Amino acid sequence: MRIAVLQPGSSPPDPARAGPEGLVAVGGDLRPQVLLDAYARGIFPWYENDPVMWFSPDPRMVLRPDALRLSRSVRRALRRPYEVRFDTDFAAVIRACAAARRPRQRGTWLNADMIRAYEELHLLGYAHSAEAWLDGRLAGGLYGVSLGAVFYGESMFTRASDASKVALAVLAAHLVRWGFRMIDCQVHTPHMERLGATEWPRARFLRELRAAVQAPTRQGPWRAEPDLAPGGPAC
Repeated sequence: MRIAVLQPGSSPPDPARAGPEGLVAVGGDLRPQVLLDAYARGIFPWYENDPVMWFSPDPRMVLRPDALRLSRSVRRALRRPYEVRFDTDFAAVIRACAAARRPRQRGTWLNADMIRAYEELHLLGYAHSAEAWLDGRLAGGLYGVSLGAVFYGESMFTRASDASKVALAVLAAHLVRWGFRMIDCQVHTPHMERLGATEWPRARFLRELRAAVQAPTRQGPWRAEPDLAPGGPAC
């Protein structure tokens, strides 16, 4: 399979052209419209150093927002005095994700160019953070991209036990209420499998994605709804 080489400003091609490891294209850049076009087609950037590398893996890890499984420890954590906020400190969340140590990984794929690109998407109202605060400090969270009825999860971090899962639980409750159809988790991890994500063939993912991105995009800053707060009646 021939991998496309992109020029600056060019969007990745049809994900059906992906190689065995899901690589669709190399090169190009991370301009907002390029990123949005890629996500709408089921493609995301994932690389450490230039050139940019664009992927659409097969299978794809997907979590239905209403299928999130919470362990007993997370349910207990939801009763702690966490405050979950959306989009109040996106910069701190993405930088904490970049600094997080992960098993069997050297360094981080969240380089300076990626951070700048997602911060720009955040300013444009397409990238969002879910933040778990405890005693006035950011204890954990996650960020991702929103298009139509899809939330593309990018990365998580935690500084307190189950804090990132608390943020995810509250986010998932909002996504259910707002009519979102899926959380894209990209590739299989045991962590996301335990939380209820499953692997879909790429063809199924792309088929459902095409329908889901036709829904109106919830653009702009998100705000948490009081009854979906940790310990609230609907969470």
